[in-house]
Amino acid sequence: MNRTVLVTGVGRLAGIGAGIARRLAADGWDLVLTYWQEYDSRMPWGVQPDDVERLTAELEATGARVFTVPADLEDPLAVERLVAAVAEQVGTLQGMVLSHAESVDSGVLDTTLASWERHFAVNTRASWQLIAAFARQAADDGGAIVALTSDHTAFNLPYGASKGALDRTVIAAARELGPLGITANVLNPGPVDTGWMDAELREDLTRQQPGGRLGTPTDVAGTVAFLLSPEGRWVSGQLIKADGGFSA
Repeated sequence: MNRTVLVTGVGRLAGIGAGIARRLAADGWDLVLTYWQEYDSRMPWGVQPDDVERLTAELEATGARVFTVPADLEDPLAVERLVAAVAEQVGTLQGMVLSHAESVDSGVLDTTLASWERHFAVNTRASWQLIAAFARQAADDGGAIVALTSDHTAFNLPYGASKGALDRTVIAAARELGPLGITANVLNPGPVDTGWMDAELREDLTRQQPGGRLGTPTDVAGTVAFLLSPEGRWVSGQLIKADGGFSA
């Protein structure tokens, strides 16, 4: 029987979540994927209405079982509904990848209270709820959790602050859930252009990369796949920068 992994934030073919899903399907995982198109509608790339269906078909063609669930993670009850649906449809999860995000640029002086609370609800509170729910349903052999984070701070304040809180939550989970056989790590992939960069920003960030290119969803997926694999399970409680040397 294949292992099953939950990957959040998989609403677009070009996204990091989709890249992770493709790699894990190739590695023999069955997949539960969440998405929320209302968020995409507020972002520069907009809603790609057929992407979830197209990705599902692509993944199923590899032999993976795929279950997709729309999930508004700003809603405090969304995780409870998601967990119930997963238990009914697929049973126990062995892996979880938190690749969802709320990310709207603003700084100290122009961040609204509503935006601040939405970022922390989606990026921090929902992630904690998902981690706790994963631990409660885990089998005796535990499982692996990977959460994507970022170094953004200035002028992307609520995103960066909520991701910083996520980092601490995941590291705490590694210590607290280790006795259950659960590993937990945070992964910072550096700048990956999935549609949010304009030409000027893309050129500037590319110049800062030692290897002369930006990261891709495939690059991120390879590190995630390792951390979920048996070979990667000795790594836990780490904030890993797999960013092509961007942060060096």
